[in-house]
Amino acid sequence: MTAVKSDDAPRLAPSQPAGPGTHEKRTARRGKLAAGGLLTPALLGLLLGFVLPVLWMIRMAFNEGAGSGVVIETFTLQTILDPLTDSYYWGIIWNTFSMGFTSALLCIIVSYPLALFLTRTVSRWKGILIAIALAPLLSSDVVRTYGWMVILSPDGILNSALLSIGIISTPLQLANSMPGVIIGLVQIFMPYAILAMISGFGRLNTQLEEAASSLGANRMTTFLRITFPLSLPGIFTAFLLIFVLSISTFVTPRLLGGGRVQVLATAIYDQTTELLNWPFAAALAVILLMLFGTVVAFYQALTKKLEGE
Repeated sequence: MTAVKSDDAPRLAPSQPAGPGTHEKRTARRGKLAAGGLLTPALLGLLLGFVLPVLWMIRMAFNEGAGSGVVIETFTLQTILDPLTDSYYWGIIWNTFSMGFTSALLCIIVSYPLALFLTRTVSRWKGILIAIALAPLLSSDVVRTYGWMVILSPDGILNSALLSIGIISTPLQLANSMPGVIIGLVQIFMPYAILAMISGFGRLNTQLEEAASSLGANRMTTFLRITFPLSLPGIFTAFLLIFVLSISTFVTPRLLGGGRVQVLATAIYDQTTELLNWPFAAALAVILLMLFGTVVAFYQALTKKLEGE
């Protein structure tokens, strides 16, 4: 019998090792599944609480209102074109835009020094100071608006003080007017502007300011050439936030305006509750959404331009 050499014996193929990156791929896949599971409740809430109502509102804007709450199911552009071809509603659109723009601009001007100080301070009371700046958020907008109604009324605190000093001879007509509404909005939205700018001032670097000072730049030049340009992203973010909040607010224009200040929010309220014309109210809401989208698109273009620089 011929002996089989060990070299001629069949050999078992060694087990193939796992391909490169297999473990990493599995880990990444598990991470994506976990992230998807965590995002699902939020996405469902966003879908049910925002996307579907907005889609329903847009669909309602293409119907017709027959008065007394009767809605004619159809598909027409006339309901949206009616306010866009009426000079009265163009005035309301302009009031809404000017109120939002002026309120946001004044709010930024007033809040910027406070936000910059709170960002730069190294005091041990910094946390308390930030809490004090945000403390007005603890009270309702309705309460603060009623407070401004007392302050700005013809016989209110402001007019009484100015009359007693002799600065004015007749009371200022601040209540039931657009200036009074803007004053109230600036005070109400200041905490939001401060918070947005504090979070957006991350690009500020004191070393750049120190370098500019060492090169002979004074404080004003350093601020205009270094500090202010670096703080523009935070300013634009705060401006957009306050503008959006202002054009969509209802309580302050309704109460401080006294029915004399008409903006899109008050017009939508009147159409839904008094005239019961839901399609027309939805059309006004779509116009408000278009105004918001235009400003957001302009903000995105401006932000990209700043990042490109």
